[in-house]
Amino acid sequence: MQRRPLLSLFSLSLLWRPCAQAATVPPIWLANTYTSAADLRDYWVSEKFDGVRGYWDGQQLLTRGGTVLRPPAWFTQGWPDTPFEGELWAGRGQFTAAVSVIQQANARDADWQKMHFMVFDLPMHRGTFTARIQAYTSLVTALGLTWVEAVSQKQLDSATALKQLLNDKVSSGAEGLMLHRANATYKSGRSNDQLKLKPHDDAEARVIEHLAGTGQYAGQTGALLVETSQGKRFKLGTGLLAQDRQKPPAIGEWVTYRYRGLTDKGLPRFASFLRIQPDLEKRP
Repeated sequence: MQRRPLLSLFSLSLLWRPCAQAATVPPIWLANTYTSAADLRDYWVSEKFDGVRGYWDGQQLLTRGGTVLRPPAWFTQGWPDTPFEGELWAGRGQFTAAVSVIQQANARDADWQKMHFMVFDLPMHRGTFTARIQAYTSLVTALGLTWVEAVSQKQLDSATALKQLLNDKVSSGAEGLMLHRANATYKSGRSNDQLKLKPHDDAEARVIEHLAGTGQYAGQTGALLVETSQGKRFKLGTGLLAQDRQKPPAIGEWVTYRYRGLTDKGLPRFASFLRIQPDLEKRP
């Protein structure tokens, strides 16, 4: 379908600004990891989309780290001055493709036409999450744009049903599930009112040093020395591909890693590099 609707006077005021770092990082709501202690009857459940988180502040589209993105003007044409957030998503299993598109200052229209903005919350709405579901669904319906979709939510009554849904979604290529407490108001920072559930544990850490390789990795990066937001430092070498060792993530860049629980010192067990995390701010 052609995605170039006629410009309106309203949409002209929302044309894209130059790609730059925003003055402030969006005060977004972040998820903790789901545990079996959560009472599922208190939560709405949805698919976790494997893309790049986007925050529309009413004038421009930002990443989680506050970087201003630059899609074609038609992509955000007609978007309201009401802030809303979602996931810039290119489809299941297409994370790398999504990152490639948003990181280009002048990506082709054909590339952006593969992108969807999956709306899942209204940061400035003062109601409960249940009320916000109805509100963001109405907003998306009013926009009437095929590439802007409202994330579907459902309620489950048992851990068995949750596990079955997770298995169904993951087997179809999804990353996992998100759970939002039904009566929760929007808040910034991490909270048990929002939970993520994946078939494996993962987290993020900032690269602080490139460690030289030895043996078969001589002359390349052998491992990354990384630091978590809690100040925990550890080496991350497993999972690095040949291209990662030859051109490693930059110092200050955030990466995602998988692991299997924590040691008694709070360090991740069997940590394995997964990918660069493009929607967090790079700092020296």
